[in-house]
Amino acid sequence: METLDLKGKTVLVTGGTKGIGKAIADELAKAGAQVIVSARTKPNETSHHFIAADLTSASDVDRLSKEIDDTFGGIDILINNVGGLTTPGGGHSTLTDAHWQQELDLNLISAIRLDRILLPKMIEKQSGVIIHISSVAGKQALWNLNLAYAVSKAALNSYSKALATELAGKGVRVLTVAPGATKTAPMVKFLEDYSASAGISPEEGMKQLMAQTGGIPMGRMAEPEEVAQLVHFLVSPSAAYLTGTIYAIDGGSLPVVN
Repeated sequence: METLDLKGKTVLVTGGTKGIGKAIADELAKAGAQVIVSARTKPNETSHHFIAADLTSASDVDRLSKEIDDTFGGIDILINNVGGLTTPGGGHSTLTDAHWQQELDLNLISAIRLDRILLPKMIEKQSGVIIHISSVAGKQALWNLNLAYAVSKAALNSYSKALATELAGKGVRVLTVAPGATKTAPMVKFLEDYSASAGISPEEGMKQLMAQTGGIPMGRMAEPEEVAQLVHFLVSPSAAYLTGTIYAIDGGSLPVVN
């Protein structure tokens, strides 16, 4: 298991205080990495170095980068996990320009901005890994539920692939992880709200949502720790020849050949 060892590596996990981000931060710390986490607000407790930042703000990204440089001298691994579904469902007619911009800023531009400011030191060292946390929605949009979110994640997928190609000869690997339905607090709340609006139970709401995507063959949502274990492998020396690929972790729900 030495090829999964991350001792001596410094990692930044954005959105690293809860859900998938926290699971990734904890997993990489167990593997020996020095982990930095960022989020808009500080959690009640964290065992990782915390930096408050709103990554939709260019000035906050600049400040985050400066603190990392001043304290750690840079990073070896960047996990762009910040993102989320923040816009209403109902299709194109319910979405304003502000909704589209909000979703793009959170799910795409924040990652582009952070990559751009942290990449020079990785390129200088000829070493580094960037993981973009996307979503299966980027390959299978549900027009009535997540149109703007799905489009922003599809754009992230395309950007990630292009960046991987650009950096492949410079020692920096870029990969995308696309979770399906994952048992996080936001997902549970989304299911509750969706079910309440439809006048059905959360269990029935889950069945209806999954029916739109063909269901989950494995019969359950992913645990955040399962996504974290995939990320751990991808950032480790064991994955040294992997770059430019999107890894869906969805229990087999995507009804396409990747």
